Amino acid sequence: MIRLEGVHKRYGRTVALEDVSLEVPRGQLFGLIGPDGAGKSTLMHIVAGVLAQDAGTVVVNGVHVDSERSAERIKSSLGLMPQGLGLNLYPTLSVEENLDFFAGLRNVPKAVARQRKTQLLQMTGLTPFRDRAMQHLSGGMQQKLGLICALIHEPELVILDEPTTGVDPLSRRSFWRLLAQLVEERGMTALVSTAYMDEAALFDQVALMQRGRVLSVGAPQALTDRLPFEQAIIRVRNPESWQTALAEHWPDWTRWFEGHHLHLQVPKAQRAAFEAWIKSDAPSMEGIWWQPADLEGLFLQAQQVHKETVIDLPPPRAERAIVAENLTRRFGRFTAVDEVSLDVHAGEIVGLLGANGAGKSTLMRMLTGLLPPTSGTAEVAGVSIRGNSLAVRRRIGYMAQRFSLYEELTVRENLRLFGRIYGLWGGRLRERLDWALNWSGLDSVADSRAGALPLGQRQRLALSAALLHGPSILFLDEPTSGVDPAGRRHFWSLLRQLCHDEGVAMLVSTHAMNEAENCHRVVMMRQGHKIADAPPDVLKQQLRERRGELATLQVDRPWQAERVLLDAGLDAFVQGRQVALFVHGEAEVSGRVLPLLRQEGLEVRGWQLMPPTMEAVFVSLIEGVA
Repeated sequence: MIRLEGVHKRYGRTVALEDVSLEVPRGQLFGLIGPDGAGKSTLMHIVAGVLAQDAGTVVVNGVHVDSERSAERIKSSLGLMPQGLGLNLYPTLSVEENLDFFAGLRNVPKAVARQRKTQLLQMTGLTPFRDRAMQHLSGGMQQKLGLICALIHEPELVILDEPTTGVDPLSRRSFWRLLAQLVEERGMTALVSTAYMDEAALFDQVALMQRGRVLSVGAPQALTDRLPFEQAIIRVRNPESWQTALAEHWPDWTRWFEGHHLHLQVPKAQRAAFEAWIKSDAPSMEGIWWQPADLEGLFLQAQQVHKETVIDLPPPRAERAIVAENLTRRFGRFTAVDEVSLDVHAGEIVGLLGANGAGKSTLMRMLTGLLPPTSGTAEVAGVSIRGNSLAVRRRIGYMAQRFSLYEELTVRENLRLFGRIYGLWGGRLRERLDWALNWSGLDSVADSRAGALPLGQRQRLALSAALLHGPSILFLDEPTSGVDPAGRRHFWSLLRQLCHDEGVAMLVSTHAMNEAENCHRVVMMRQGHKIADAPPDVLKQQLRERRGELATLQVDRPWQAERVLLDAGLDAFVQGRQVALFVHGEAEVSGRVLPLLRQEGLEVRGWQLMPPTMEAVFVSLIEGVA
């Protein structure tokens, strides 16, 4: 379907693509992975015919794309979704009107369009919002609408640039299930980039890119099988003691922490020595689980991300920074937030989780004084949000879902502007500017235009701007959406440092379930209601008591395996290249699950019982109250 040979692309002095050669077979789900700024979006735009290469050969669906005329010839057979919230949509049109417009633009017969529209709306959960204007949708819902507009004509080739950024886990799973079905049943080819490595594991093939070059291409399993390490997941009591011990005994091993879970890349040749050390000299732990190397490990190895300095979160302080009681917000007849009460203490990170449209952003906008509540009360930093929005905003830092700075200004100019807006001048402004650039690691790009920065650096710039005036409370609305794994880890290390060193209170919404492990508490919302409020470990233990153990099975065809298990009445869901399901002990796996899959010709390469994940908690709670 796609053939690239020796493709080059420059933007001024910046090399975006350098000697890229790549082939994408027909009927495959082909993925591009790599850090921000690797050249993935540039490559996709060249394939789509909306950007011309400087040199090299580009062939798409049998057409040599070397002029505007040839580029026009391929556009009828492909669908393109660019990176960014709602960039291919029309803000004043409703959900249904956007779909009708794209169906008409692509000459889809009306009867066929109605059928596809119904299917796509149901798949994405947008049916109740079909009459709502696109501009009034949440960011994640805009992303889902953009997805289905690109699929309405069922193109031969679909090009999706990070299509599930800002989309909740349940909707992501539904999207990948549909895309896999289209690829398998209708022979469609999909070229997709993603920042989520569990999604990348679902691709038939992936290309790992860095600095405009393709480093390796192959099936995910084949690429990870070549890695010389396995991954140990260790539940630790004291992360700082483990950090010290690892630095002394195994200093070169890649490691990172998610809450109290240590992820460690153990060289296969040294596993026996490491297990002996675990039994004799290692700090205390609560359990260890082994997994094969995955794409996240491949990504971090390519990025040369070796060690993460862990900052153990201190207990929250006694004083409450945010107090909300029965907050409600209605838009006409629609209730976006329904009598939600919560509190956040000083020095506490509270994660706000929920499906798209659950009311998370609306709740944050009320607490920050940007949106008046219909009813209920709240105090932020001791100030009532009613009638005191300006006083509230002076005491807080707010990082919106969209990048909210000025792309034409440099990093330093953006920070200076926001410093002055917050009332900083002279020596105090210079002092805070120097602190922000050094703290965020942006001093080397201080004079670069903000719009030219990779996404991870832009998000750090937005965070720095929100912190210039030294607020005691920070609101972050999906701050790492679309940021690559290394960038996300860096971002969260900065948040933990703020919490540890300065006692900043934080309310953070996210769709990345592993990020919830870094929070003291998690508040979960559904359809405007609060349905859970507890530490991550408590939620996972409650799930275990309700549903049993979580078994993970390594299978070659995860979607087919999921379908078989669901048809048999088992509670299963795809998780990367694995299928996870709740079981009551090992006997149920060996006695029931494995025979079911073998009967359908599905091979299970391995399985194990794992501790529940926050993604499993999310799926269980959101689906369980439906």
